[in-house]
Amino acid sequence: MPTVVLMDVSLSMTRPVSLDGSEEFQRKNLAVHGLNMLFEHMASNYRLEFTTLMAFSSLWELLVPFTRDYNALQEALSNLEDYDKTCVESALQGVSNVVQQEWGSACPCQVVLVTDGSLGIGKGSLRHSLQTLKHRGDDKKFPLPFPFPTKLYIMCVANAEELQVTDAMDNLEELLRLSGGDGQIFTVDGPLCMKSVQAMFGRLIDHAYSPFHAVLHCGNLSSDVQVFPRPEPVVMDEEVEPMPRVVSTDLEIVGFIEIADISSPPVISRHLVLPIAVIKEVDEVGTGATDELEEEPSASQMAGKSPNFCVLLHGSLKVEGMVALVQLGPEWYGMLYSQADSKKKSNLMMSLFEPGPEPLPWLGKISHLGPISEAAENPYGEDDSKSPFPVQPQVKRSYAQNVTVWIKASGLQTDVQKILRNARKLPDKTQTFYKELNRLRKAALAFGFWELLKGVADLLERECTLLPDSAHPDAAFQLSHAAQQLKLASTGDSQYAAFDHNIVPMHTDFSS
Repeated sequence: MPTVVLMDVSLSMTRPVSLDGSEEFQRKNLAVHGLNMLFEHMASNYRLEFTTLMAFSSLWELLVPFTRDYNALQEALSNLEDYDKTCVESALQGVSNVVQQEWGSACPCQVVLVTDGSLGIGKGSLRHSLQTLKHRGDDKKFPLPFPFPTKLYIMCVANAEELQVTDAMDNLEELLRLSGGDGQIFTVDGPLCMKSVQAMFGRLIDHAYSPFHAVLHCGNLSSDVQVFPRPEPVVMDEEVEPMPRVVSTDLEIVGFIEIADISSPPVISRHLVLPIAVIKEVDEVGTGATDELEEEPSASQMAGKSPNFCVLLHGSLKVEGMVALVQLGPEWYGMLYSQADSKKKSNLMMSLFEPGPEPLPWLGKISHLGPISEAAENPYGEDDSKSPFPVQPQVKRSYAQNVTVWIKASGLQTDVQKILRNARKLPDKTQTFYKELNRLRKAALAFGFWELLKGVADLLERECTLLPDSAHPDAAFQLSHAAQQLKLASTGDSQYAAFDHNIVPMHTDFSS
């Protein structure tokens, strides 16, 4: 997910820190050192992720828009200037604007707020913003929670004891709670120095930016892969005691299925699957082997030439037009497939289904699927003219009934016009007329749409008055009878308003 780095450049960040009697550093220098460490890690392990750099004091500024160029981010860090007082609220509003402009409100985002824990002074300070939360109008709402899913990480270039002397820690915890609570506050352990700040950013990397490595298995074949972005734990709401479900580091392919059978299933997340080249180091090298090693190709070149199951799988799925069902954990499955970015480039992707034994109802239980060779006859037919899917349920589904639904006004208008068309063709269309009339009547009663019944009754009476002289006499009787029955049903309290009651044609002495 994209990352926003929000750097505090207020005057409080220029406070000096003495490092073991050597030259003095500012807190800003320590923060820059920690961010450089983060950017170097992301350049090596999160190269596909977009990151932006913003600076703030009383105002905010976008220094580097969303980019994958970490050299540009590090260069901007080295050119930071100092400004005035801290105003966290305006900075958070800036984050909201920048993210929504670039990604909208559906893309999850990580926000790394780097500060010294100083809340600012007076109006605009974090303390003042939190105290006035309940006394604001709709036009001056606090920017948290963000309109998009977010994780807020607050990096304090200060130790916990320093923050607890004042109410800074309490206010930062309240800020984290307002953001949704899905984040963490990091502080420096021990005295302020380069190593302690490095350790703090190291904890952030381990928590939020560690790559997810796994082993992809298919029978006797396997491959080391990186799944990007890192799969998040999933908590099922319907469980009595919900426990986070995490993706296993051993991904087992359980079978293959055609794309047409799996169709376009609902998924909770999508990830790139990248092969990892495993370079085996030689423990013992002879004395005369130095020159020979220098002539050998580099490690990346060797990895590109060595066989890899992940590459084989990607090519096979692309050519055959199939997907691989992969087991992510106990009763949790996903699918591997080839997705094209352009005409010449495609990637191996993995989508995660909802946890459970039957994530896709039309396939049935995944554990019940098996190879075609074990079936008594080919379920796809000899010429692939049929398919065993969707699996028919044992119990008839409620939504399998022909239920009238009016989502748009055009649907209701179509049903009314159908009744009127049949009314003009009475008595030839008597059975069709009453069938459509009863269908509309039942739907109106189910929705409590009494006005519709009265309105259609009025239309039928009008049609009765507009009948030409050449019309069959039975048409007028049937229209008047149907209109009367609808008016009785529209009262809602008569015996004619029963849902199971059907309007039957009126018996007349006229013959066709």
